Amino acid sequence: MGKKVVHVEFPADDLDRAQRFWEGVGGWSIRDSGMPGIDYRMYQEDDQGGALTGRGDMTQQVNIYFGSDDIDADLAKVGELGGEAGQKQPIPSIGWFAACKDTEGNAFSLFQSDESAQMPEGMEPPS
Repeated sequence: MGKKVVHVEFPADDLDRAQRFWEGVGGWSIRDSGMPGIDYRMYQEDDQGGALTGRGDMTQQVNIYFGSDDIDADLAKVGELGGEAGQKQPIPSIGWFAACKDTEGNAFSLFQSDESAQMPEGMEPPS
């Protein structure tokens, strides 16, 4: 089976307005993620979810995350096939993600669930 979309980020200029829109259209219950220092509002439906984020906070465009069973192998494959693969980054106690681009410059991300993921020693999470 191919990769599944597991998370989508929608950038917004007005998070309250975007939340009302996506709750109405998507039927999702969107709540604050609780991440300190960032207004990142999430929804979760079974094994798929998404978030609203300020346009300047993380991305200027919709970002799609594909699930990965082996993020290191998938990042190597992205590079082998001519895309751009960023370094994997931890989401402490949740997993790993990495920003990538395909051969046409389209942004996407990979995500691997891993509850043992932690910030490298001496590195602080973004505030």
